Amino acid sequence: MAGLLALASTAQAAPKGYLETIHRHVTLTSSVTDNGDLNPYAIVVAPVSAGKVQKDDVLVDNFNNLSNLQGTGTTIVLYRPSTRQTILFAKLPRTLSGCPGGVGLTTSMAMLKTGWVIVGSTPSTDGTTATKGDGCLIVFDPNGKPVRVWSGSHIIDPWGNMAVKDDGATATLFISMAGEGIPAPTVLDPKTKLPIVVKKASVLRVKLTIPDGKPPEIAEETVVGDGFSQRADRDNFLLGPTGEALGGDGTLYVTDGLDNVITAIPDALTRTDSAGTGKEVTKDGLLAWPLALAWTPEGHLLAANGKDGRVVEVDPVAGKQIYAQWIDNDQAQSPPGNGDLFGIAMLPDNSGFYYVEDDVNTLMRASR
Repeated sequence: MAGLLALASTAQAAPKGYLETIHRHVTLTSSVTDNGDLNPYAIVVAPVSAGKVQKDDVLVDNFNNLSNLQGTGTTIVLYRPSTRQTILFAKLPRTLSGCPGGVGLTTSMAMLKTGWVIVGSTPSTDGTTATKGDGCLIVFDPNGKPVRVWSGSHIIDPWGNMAVKDDGATATLFISMAGEGIPAPTVLDPKTKLPIVVKKASVLRVKLTIPDGKPPEIAEETVVGDGFSQRADRDNFLLGPTGEALGGDGTLYVTDGLDNVITAIPDALTRTDSAGTGKEVTKDGLLAWPLALAWTPEGHLLAANGKDGRVVEVDPVAGKQIYAQWIDNDQAQSPPGNGDLFGIAMLPDNSGFYYVEDDVNTLMRASR
């Protein structure tokens, strides 16, 4: 009988999901560079060793400059877990030929198996959307040298973290474009007294071909989602769809922070038209402006909240929110951790995840 009770107790105590197994949070490094860039946004774990990058290194970019103006960051730092070293991976000039409006590196970043690094830029000159440019996608070689710039057409303010299907000689990127038609944050909705909402944000699928030893080339661009909410914001520059995560069945999951929802775009790899804003997976509850997404080994999604310091675990198949953990409870913000979280990426062995704390400009590791 005692054995049965022990088993029952163990079963009841079993974690509901992945987040409940995470207990340790460690500061790894600062993202601040020699030129003073700060406000870490994107996190990418290197899938290969190439150039100055070793496999499992962590790349982090900065959205702000020394004056803390948003949309002006031009640097990417590299953290090496094996040696605990931090080096400068790339530093761009403030303006770049082919990138409308200049350079302001966002949460859109990926490293391909062929070693190329692709980063989005949504630039500004005064730190607000009043001077926002249309931006671009920038391709770096694995030594941090920019080698190609893509802009125009559907590439208007690459904003959200990329979902990637990488087959080596070809790759497919999914990137949210949030910024088209957004005015200055001083243009207010008379009803809400907040900056006006413009439902023009989209999710772009970019198919690449990667010639041997040469930079990737765009083979095809398709808008697979559109009509998402976006608006200017003084504290966060702009608000719009940010997280993308591609499921094994080809479903693309997207976070829409303004509407506080995670949606699903079916057949994202093959569809030839837009699914609009997709099908609702889960809304409100523990979510508070969900941003970046990452997959757990169990097939759940981790969503970093932008309005508080929690990460939320979601079962996308059941459409259920499972658990939330405060990973940034900085009491200086209200709610605690408000505006501090952006990028998130799993550790290579899935024993935890990396995240950034914007308020102190650090790369963090959460683990069991």
